[in-house]
Amino acid sequence: MPIGDVLNTGLEGFNRASQGVERATAEINRATVQTQTDEQQAQQRQLQAASSDEATTAPVSQPAKLDEALVNLKVEEFNAKANTQTIRTADEVLGTLIDIKV
Repeated sequence: MPIGDVLNTGLEGFNRASQGVERATAEINRATVQTQTDEQQAQQRQLQAASSDEATTAPVSQPAKLDEALVNLKVEEFNAKANTQTIRTADEVLGTLIDIKV
């Protein structure tokens, strides 16, 4: 496999990992905002219930989305590190080949 192909593969993999990180962070942000909104609504209901003496329960949040997004973020971090190492190794091999040919 030519060294240029290895560099391109590493760069493409790193770009995919970067996009995955962006998707995961956006999902974390959405889950966090949704959780905050749910908590605010639950607090408002509790305040209203306290004033009208009604018993209400807080809505069940969706922690699975946040957990999944955090796992995806960590996976993409590992992918980025692996592709960075591929690029670094290809660079070192290319440098060695240039030194040998000169």
